[in-house]
Amino acid sequence: MSSTTETVSFKALLASLPRGEPLSTAALQARGLSAFRASALARSGWLVHLARGVYMLPGDTLTRDGSLAFLSEQTPGLHVGGKTALAWRGVRQNIAFREHLSLWGDTPRRLPEWFTERFPASYQATQLFDDALPQTLGLQPLPTGDPRVLVSAPERAMLELLSDVGKAQSMAEARELVESLSGLREKVLDQLLRHTTRIKVVRMAATFATGMKLPWAALATRHSERIGGGARWVAVGRTGERLDLRRP
Repeated sequence: MSSTTETVSFKALLASLPRGEPLSTAALQARGLSAFRASALARSGWLVHLARGVYMLPGDTLTRDGSLAFLSEQTPGLHVGGKTALAWRGVRQNIAFREHLSLWGDTPRRLPEWFTERFPASYQATQLFDDALPQTLGLQPLPTGDPRVLVSAPERAMLELLSDVGKAQSMAEARELVESLSGLREKVLDQLLRHTTRIKVVRMAATFATGMKLPWAALATRHSERIGGGARWVAVGRTGERLDLRRP
């Protein structure tokens, strides 16, 4: 095939390529474009090279959700969690000048630079729940969002938020966010707490709920008693904040 014919063929291919998200060599190969040819097209300016095996269309602008959908194909269990999930569901205390995404997943990984340069984010693979928890419990796309992007439901997002207390998350803000939550589904929260393995998270949920007389206080207290631990759970977080949680 001549170079001219190849160029015409690629121009025809452009119409089928998604906008707003990266393109993997696998996706290009599925459309008949080899990895070798993709590399050549990048050198000639028809594609923009982002990282090994990752490209984008020249002049395109990567969207947050398109990029998250791309990452979710490579990262088992990737979802938007914690404070970001609460904010996306309308529960927030402050509006950040530039959003910082809290991402969770099942396996450790480093977020690619092409993503974090455009969308400041942190990623963690903290094992908050045991292996018996149904994989997608408490994970749903937003009603008006990209169906490929999973976001923690309020019940799961709250527990992820509490897990972050003492790391980069202050207890004061966490308490305010928990107090702002309304309409938590006790059945879902019960399922999640039943599989939560972190004493700190369960005890903090019980402490907050009891102190603020929230409707699910008895539920959280029951799980705090189930998971056990000493009469006091004390730790100093990375921020230097002292966490002193007494058994309810």
